[in-house]
Amino acid sequence: MKKDKIDKIIDDWRRERPELDPSPMEVVGRMLIIAKFLEKRLEEYLKPFGLSAWSFDLLATLRRQGEPFTLTPSQLSDEMMLSSGAMTNRIDRLEAAGYVERTHDPNDRRGYLISLSESGRELIDRAIEARFQEAKEAINSLSKKEISNLNSLHKTLIEELSK
Repeated sequence: MKKDKIDKIIDDWRRERPELDPSPMEVVGRMLIIAKFLEKRLEEYLKPFGLSAWSFDLLATLRRQGEPFTLTPSQLSDEMMLSSGAMTNRIDRLEAAGYVERTHDPNDRRGYLISLSESGRELIDRAIEARFQEAKEAINSLSKKEISNLNSLHKTLIEELSK
């Protein structure tokens, strides 16, 4: 396999700071590059739907809940790992676009519920097909065994990093 940008960075650090071990950056650096490529691909696939990654994620989070496609703002924040302030802004924008509806929570008179609107559900149902296709194409060069190994390794890293 030919050398890439990360190999050059590692070689540079080995030359400049030989007392340090830059080898962990081979994994972390490549993961960051992969994340950038995947984000760019996702944005391109979502453009025809008029969605960004965050708007897709919020609509998809509601959709995968099943009927009635509803969560509280704090449940959405937890699911999407966002602060309540960021969540409020996103809900407001999607509500203005007509993709979600805000209703009072009958179990909490101070709270409210966020639900997919009919147009939001139609949009996310179309967009999720494109998203799954994009994900399939992104890992097309990997074997089933490589995908399984990568999933296992990613799960291990996520578990450790989320402590």
